[in-house]
Amino acid sequence: MQLDLNFVRAQFPAFTSPVLSSHAFFENAGGSYPCQQVVDRLTRFYRDRKVQPYGPYPGAQAGGAEMDEARTRLAAMMGVAGEEVSFGPSTSANTYVLAQAARKWLAHSGGAIVVTNQDHEANSGVWRRLAEDGIEVREWQVDPDTGSLEMSSLAALLADGMVKLVCFPHCSNVIAEINDVAAICAMAKDGGARTVVDGVSYAPHGFPDIPALGCDVYLFSAYKTYGPHQGIMVLREAFGMELPGQAHFFNHGTLYKRHTPAGPDHAQIAACAGMADYIDALAAQHGVTGDAAARNRGVHDLMRAQEVAVIQPLLDYLSARNDVRLLGPRDGAKRAPTVAVELNRAAEPVSEELGRNGIACWAGDFYAVRPLQALGIDLEKGVLRMSAVHYTSAGEVAQLIAALDRVL
Repeated sequence: MQLDLNFVRAQFPAFTSPVLSSHAFFENAGGSYPCQQVVDRLTRFYRDRKVQPYGPYPGAQAGGAEMDEARTRLAAMMGVAGEEVSFGPSTSANTYVLAQAARKWLAHSGGAIVVTNQDHEANSGVWRRLAEDGIEVREWQVDPDTGSLEMSSLAALLADGMVKLVCFPHCSNVIAEINDVAAICAMAKDGGARTVVDGVSYAPHGFPDIPALGCDVYLFSAYKTYGPHQGIMVLREAFGMELPGQAHFFNHGTLYKRHTPAGPDHAQIAACAGMADYIDALAAQHGVTGDAAARNRGVHDLMRAQEVAVIQPLLDYLSARNDVRLLGPRDGAKRAPTVAVELNRAAEPVSEELGRNGIACWAGDFYAVRPLQALGIDLEKGVLRMSAVHYTSAGEVAQLIAALDRVL
């Protein structure tokens, strides 16, 4: 079965926007377009429910019910309990709060943590700063040629049984290789360690099946998964209740409140139910049936098949050039369709010129300073990044390749 791209693109107002539709959009890794279902729910909330939720009157009841709906439906999609889904202002903020809980947990129980130099800084810096309190931080380093994380290197870090927490990305936002999360989590568990997965750069390509991955925490951003600007944290109950609570003491008994000290953004949480609406609409259009988790898995596979097919010509084109260095695998099936390249010149002026040629993308370090340094890339030059998702068309990729030919 193939993804019905016409149906997909009809779900996104951006493709008929006179402002946005002028360019082929390849800045999806910075934030995807919101789907119509999210836009409708957010608009309705601000129009009809913008009061303190859960109060004893109609607007408050409706607002609270929609917030609960978002949590319940997203949890069902990902195969977890509703209590295990927390919302926060961003993934960076959620990870920061989680790290403060882990700081106390590790100080009490002892043990080391593992971080990688493949991560976006949000899932690296906050964990590294635990060293200030005497907690041992071990670095799982990428191969400096390929950017890959090798399982044998992790095994060596876990060998003495001292590691209590392993923090790593589902995929990097510049290298884009899809890590074997299930295998990594199994190895960590065998070594007595919990796992925290940064899914920000993977979740736009299909919402996770958490039980299949086996992680204790999975973090991603709604604004990169066709929704509003919220961070979403899946925190498994056993670990979440073991960690010291970070919110008001009277909220410690409720898991989805226990580690979210900031007040909830009622409207944006409610609008996140639109992401579930969108997945269900895709499932219905393509005949994908079953419970919420099964529908999510089916749509995930449709999204990935579309992305792999569409992005491969770009990977082939860049691999054949001798004036660029493609980061990550050349095989679209082994990576997210987030394509970063090192140029023989500063990357940002190239992204600006592409903008004048009808291509929306950007350049820089994308908060991935550590992986770029590990690969020997000059941060002053940065990398050019072109990122697609399932709504990207083959025609847009051809347009990008033609523009690259002119600009490079």
